[in-house]
Amino acid sequence: MINRIDHVSINVNDLSEAKAFFIDLGLDVKAEWELDGEMLDRIVGLNNVKTACVGMGMPDGEAWIELVKFYTPSDDKDIQKPLANTLGIRHICFAVEDIEAIIAKLKEKGTEIFSEIQQYEESYKLCYVRGPEGIILELAEKIK
Repeated sequence: MINRIDHVSINVNDLSEAKAFFIDLGLDVKAEWELDGEMLDRIVGLNNVKTACVGMGMPDGEAWIELVKFYTPSDDKDIQKPLANTLGIRHICFAVEDIEAIIAKLKEKGTEIFSEIQQYEESYKLCYVRGPEGIILELAEKIK
């Protein structure tokens, strides 16, 4: 039986930039750590793994976003910039308040905005943005 989503892991090259981006969105740093060794190698199915991680979440939430920097082995591909319809896990949605203010702040910082804020029926205002290293976020404000 599944109880809850514990965390979503995002691999990044620039851990500091990704951490700052999510702090700007309102997430808190819950923990930071480094891992390496044979047990980690077995868990992730790679050899000679060395990582640095930042666990981030909402002040009142249990689920985390885990930002992970793999020092070894490194990914030999460049940063991917997937589109919204690219197969695989594609975006994380945050429920927000005052989506207009958040989008304005992100635009000032040069964040890529997929479109202007769109209203979905009488239920949500929605907007997709691209964070550092190709991370796609959906922001959703429930219309009251």
